[in-house]
Amino acid sequence: MTVIALLSVAPVIEDSMSGEVAKAVAALDAHDVTYETNPMGTVIEAADIDTLLAAVGDAHKAVDGDRVSTFLKIDHKRTSDQSAAEKVEAVEAHLGRPAKTEQSPGATEESDDESL
Repeated sequence: MTVIALLSVAPVIEDSMSGEVAKAVAALDAHDVTYETNPMGTVIEAADIDTLLAAVGDAHKAVDGDRVSTFLKIDHKRTSDQSAAEKVEAVEAHLGRPAKTEQSPGATEESDDESL
């Protein structure tokens, strides 16, 4: 059955973490997993829990630093098989639209009314 996880690995530093995060993401390529990185972490899918945990361990080890923070949330449905994309599609079916917006936070549409 498919195991889905949300992983966030980062060094505890003041400067940009993107280079170290990239190392963690690259470490996933050595494993039989699929993944998609977003601003808050990386969603990973694996066929089994052992594959997932091995990938997560390597991602954690790939980050340099005196202190590394790792957050892992696992959804392991043991009696059914549902991909991350299918989970999103189920939510979108209830919404009747994509589960995202196109407008950036804080952005406003132009208005002819200058009093707004």
